[in-house]
Amino acid sequence: MPPSPPLTNTSTASLLSGHKMPLLGYGVYKTPAQDTAVAVHHALSHSYRHIDCAVAYANEAAAAEALHNSGIPRSQLFFTSKIPPDKTSYAGARQSVAETLERTGLGYVDLYLVHAPYGGREGRLGAWAGLVEAVRAGQVRSIGVSNYGVRHLEELEAYMREREAAEGSGAGGVLSVNQVELHPWLGRREIVEWCQRRGVVVQAYAPLVRATRNEEPVLVRLAERYGKTPSQVLVRWSLQKGFVPLPKSVNKERIEENAGVFGWEISDEDMETLELDCYEPCAWDPTVITD
Repeated sequence: MPPSPPLTNTSTASLLSGHKMPLLGYGVYKTPAQDTAVAVHHALSHSYRHIDCAVAYANEAAAAEALHNSGIPRSQLFFTSKIPPDKTSYAGARQSVAETLERTGLGYVDLYLVHAPYGGREGRLGAWAGLVEAVRAGQVRSIGVSNYGVRHLEELEAYMREREAAEGSGAGGVLSVNQVELHPWLGRREIVEWCQRRGVVVQAYAPLVRATRNEEPVLVRLAERYGKTPSQVLVRWSLQKGFVPLPKSVNKERIEENAGVFGWEISDEDMETLELDCYEPCAWDPTVITD
């Protein structure tokens, strides 16, 4: 088997929906709306083509403004949004998609996610059904989930099979993505293995661990060895693990820095040093919800 081609800033992940997603994303979590358009514009001018947004971030319109003003064809841009955690239901999904389209004027959303597995079984599956309808209506191209643990993924998988058995091929929708917090201190092997066995793309949010691990000796050593920053090592680690990382910063220099992860790679031996087998999230963790 020939070796895989080296990753570049135009590399993409193939989604089960049949669409492509740029491997490197730019996150706008907690970016104030008044700062979002400038930050996204700068990201787009430095090779990012994938913007990860959400209704709950309250900056969809500002992010879309930068996309519209970029001069980049819509077909080359990838925009993600998410159903708010407090609207995890069929009605919430349909309303969220409609409002995102109205706010952004993008014509369609490339990827829409259930933001978190709240709402109980009825809410989660209702939200999924709403997203399936949005795909059929041409409003959304690919759909997925965020913060889903294996229990939630298996619940959804069983539901999709039931719908297909009852209504025919495609009735259950296509699960393309699970977006979770991922970094060496939160490897989530069970979730990652579940997704990768099925071809579900794993997106990594908080891949920089919110800059809380930059002084860790293992990270400092690797940064020095490769002549890179700790953030670049972490983003590159994500890419080499097969994830789609979503680094976030409003600082222009760091936006550029976080894109400097191509044209070099971490050795297999050094990747092993980052297999830490830890459970140390830096954000919330809805993957453990049991209702």
